[in-house]
Amino acid sequence: MTAQNWRLRRALKTLEAGGLIAYPTEAVYGVGCDPWDEDALIELLMLKQRPWHKGLILIASDFNQLQDFIQPLPADTLKMVQQSWPGPVTWLLPVRDEVSPFLTGEHDTIAVRVTAHPLTRQLCEAFGGPIVSTSANIAGLRPARNVHQVRWQLPSIEYVLPGALGGASRPSEIRDARSGAVLR
Repeated sequence: MTAQNWRLRRALKTLEAGGLIAYPTEAVYGVGCDPWDEDALIELLMLKQRPWHKGLILIASDFNQLQDFIQPLPADTLKMVQQSWPGPVTWLLPVRDEVSPFLTGEHDTIAVRVTAHPLTRQLCEAFGGPIVSTSANIAGLRPARNVHQVRWQLPSIEYVLPGALGGASRPSEIRDARSGAVLR
């Protein structure tokens, strides 16, 4: 077993046990958990000191992993979204009723992205679904760009999956699928 495989297995076991992990993304380190685990979602929000009403982002290795979280999309919307993936574009899509408000905040949409980061794609594939992805930092501080910065800001993270960032200079762009507006 390679060191990389061992690290992925450790991250996967942490997620499956309800823990929080940090991992590299296209621009910054993300922190995440199992999106169906409300205790983990609450722990993540408390750790980051992030207000619940803002909502969180889900990342996936492919569009199919997001199906349990989003409502069916019109063909033109689906085409627009899929043309931007994989990559650092997060879309606000209509959310299914059963999705936790700790993921959506006070919104009737959910923020989702199919990541282009190879290691993070492998993580989502191994997990068998999307994971929460919010920047690895305390609210108001700069997002972590390496393992040391993650450990400094968020020392109680159960596991940090080491790896290179994807080379993007800024966190993902956020677009509203209903209006097409760029929000970030």
